[in-house]
Amino acid sequence: MTVSIRPFDPSKDSGLIHPWVTHPKASYWMMQGASLQDVEREYTAITAHPHHHAFIGLVDGVPSFLMESYDPTELELVGLYDPLPGDVGMHFLVAPTDTPVHGFTRTVITAVMAELFADPATARVVVEPDVANKAVHALNEAVGFVAEREIQKPEKKALLSFCTRADFEAAVAVAA
Repeated sequence: MTVSIRPFDPSKDSGLIHPWVTHPKASYWMMQGASLQDVEREYTAITAHPHHHAFIGLVDGVPSFLMESYDPTELELVGLYDPLPGDVGMHFLVAPTDTPVHGFTRTVITAVMAELFADPATARVVVEPDVANKAVHALNEAVGFVAEREIQKPEKKALLSFCTRADFEAAVAVAA
């Protein structure tokens, strides 16, 4: 599988991801009832924000996942943990499918992490998935994340987890 990642274009990509973010399997994305206009408005704001970025991931040339990165000292986790220099927050969502491919989501999260660590300024990736999202906890652990503690965000109880560059490289080496 060949994975590439490109910047999100709200006018072009909102229609693409609308069925992804509103799909029942994307319940943790918290956009179940969102209209296409809601999605476009949200991603227009994200792409305009200086500390929040959105991307479309392609697998073998087909749009297959959504990726976001953010500065946790500016949004999402402000006041909820002690950030370190080089921390980058991350979200990702794989497009729903009726024909799952074994290992696909792991390939996606590995590519997302590699993209984030491709920036030498990134020292550690921070995630805050819903505590109930056991599937993503297992994926996070597989690429080197270490859960620290539960935190209460306004919209959810989250599992604050961290992955250093060394932890990611060790996890990828073990999987290879």
